[in-house]
Amino acid sequence: MLITALHTYPVKGCHRLDHDEARIEPWGLAHDRRWMIVDPGGVGITQRDTPRLTQLTARPRPGGLRLTAAGRPDLDQDEPVDGPKIPVRVFRNKPPVPARVAETEWITTFLGRDARLVWQSDPTTRAVADVAEPGDRVSFADGYPVLLANTASLDAVNDWLAETGDDPVPIHRFRPNLVVGGAPAWAEDDWLGHRLRIGDTTYRVAKPCDRCRVTTIDQETGEPGRQPLRVLGRYRRFGNGLMFAVNLIPDLTAGHTGHVRVGDEVALLD
Repeated sequence: MLITALHTYPVKGCHRLDHDEARIEPWGLAHDRRWMIVDPGGVGITQRDTPRLTQLTARPRPGGLRLTAAGRPDLDQDEPVDGPKIPVRVFRNKPPVPARVAETEWITTFLGRDARLVWQSDPTTRAVADVAEPGDRVSFADGYPVLLANTASLDAVNDWLAETGDDPVPIHRFRPNLVVGGAPAWAEDDWLGHRLRIGDTTYRVAKPCDRCRVTTIDQETGEPGRQPLRVLGRYRRFGNGLMFAVNLIPDLTAGHTGHVRVGDEVALLD
């Protein structure tokens, strides 16, 4: 089994960036979802209700990032290291964590609604909620530091879609950080509760990922559809969730990092 692709999403909900290699931090891939767009109440705005986020590209640079979107001038935004802190929530029902306000005018104009761009200045403030150890932390990702998807499982989904006369979907619909090739379809189901070694870092396989309507949104155009949620509902319903991909937690503590590269071996340890 090998890593075939690496992706980050510097602003939560934005278009992906593709990488040949990446640094791993305790709370996820470096620069992954350290920024988020929030509404006036401090709740994260995501593709679930705002598919236009697919049209936003964010590229990190030392001390900040550059935002680009068709029809808008680029925004070169510094990290607001001395900016005001506000409590923000990734979802309305999640505990608040502090973030610094970076910008309002550009992002409000881009989305066509009142919004603020915030930065997670201290990634040690947000704990992983479930199936975690006390020191586990996460960025502004939905719930876990790293999401891993299996190309063979995607092939199985696309076979089911072909049977129903629907078009195939790319792996990007599932917004993974790590993509693994060379494993059997749904092998990841058997990895739950075990550890993987990827490159120089080990990861706990914490939980399957329950999929939402974001998987039905074309990540290039922002156009919504019906699939693959319908076919997942038929074949991959477990309890109340529609499962695809698995959530990982790096075995790292604050101050320690690892690295991952396309082509790295993925090994099941225990």
